[in-house]
Amino acid sequence: MSTPLRLVIFDVDGTLVDSQRDILAAMAGAFAALGLAVPPDEAIKGIVGLSLPVAMDRLAPGASEVTLDALVAGYKHSYAERRRLHGADGSPMFPGARAALDRLGNDPMMQLAVATGKSRRGLDGLIAAHGLQGVFVSTQVADDHPSKPHPSMIHACLRETGVDAAQAVIIGDTEFDIEMGKAAGIGAIGVSWGYHPRARLGRADAVIDSFDMLDAALRQVWGLA
Repeated sequence: MSTPLRLVIFDVDGTLVDSQRDILAAMAGAFAALGLAVPPDEAIKGIVGLSLPVAMDRLAPGASEVTLDALVAGYKHSYAERRRLHGADGSPMFPGARAALDRLGNDPMMQLAVATGKSRRGLDGLIAAHGLQGVFVSTQVADDHPSKPHPSMIHACLRETGVDAAQAVIIGDTEFDIEMGKAAGIGAIGVSWGYHPRARLGRADAVIDSFDMLDAALRQVWGLA
């Protein structure tokens, strides 16, 4: 029997890259520009992964649509400025992330993809900053889909790669990633180093503490262990 084509879909912020400094600073800039109180760091971390309009609605409940739109625009501007000034330094890759991507990508029966709450501009900038061009065969962003945990991004990855759902896994650091994977009928692996604590990753098929544990977790999810 031939080996099936498999798909590993990665979240970005909090999973592949440590973007906390950029996100917190960009969010502070967006709120301060409108004269609004900046939400606590923990509140900001709690919405990472959601599409910006949904995130801003949670961070500024009761704000008008005009204010929410201005917060979204302000965040994008502030984040882009930080990326222009600091490049990849503001969002470094987590230890072992690049090696894991290279290792999995060298398997001819493995496809890699991204499903992120970032915009297309934000993801393209990060990919360029870290030299990840050509690593991912499918890149799904918030511009084109409903916010996580809606499974639209996963469905698009499956369509574009032709991989069966039973052979696909999402890797993410938030409950939004895990719930998205479950809604799409694929495996879900949580990482403990991101924005949501382990307790919020309860529905994951496995939770790993370092990228060194990823290969074993994938085998477990696919029933190969």
